[in-house]
Amino acid sequence: MNDASTNAIPDSYSTDPGFDPAEDHTGPFYYCETSEGFDCLFLPKAKNCNVNGLVHGGVLMTFADFSLCMAATNHYREESCSTISFSSEFVSAASRGELIRCLPKVIRKTGSLVFVSGELESNGDVVMTFSAVVKRLRER
Repeated sequence: MNDASTNAIPDSYSTDPGFDPAEDHTGPFYYCETSEGFDCLFLPKAKNCNVNGLVHGGVLMTFADFSLCMAATNHYREESCSTISFSSEFVSAASRGELIRCLPKVIRKTGSLVFVSGELESNGDVVMTFSAVVKRLRER
């Protein structure tokens, strides 16, 4: 997972407080645009954990949704989107304080839909896989 194992958000990553109140409440989530797409990071805190002390599955899904929407809209530069289908598989657990990375991949972009997939990784292990379809929302 490259430098994600240092458990700190590198300075090259950004976050957009105030853009999405639900993501602000759950995150913050961070992103960096690279030549290959978006690289997204999340450093879970106690508020993100379930009764077992592990990162809650719903929180992982929210981070995946943040990541896939960044990729689908190219950081909301010209359009927004709405997730219409989301499928995930939990592969292993993630812990508080351990950086989680997502490198979402746009599989196909049509005139009205975007198909995206990806994995969440922590400490070199896959935590969750996902695939989603989002509806492209453009201003009229």
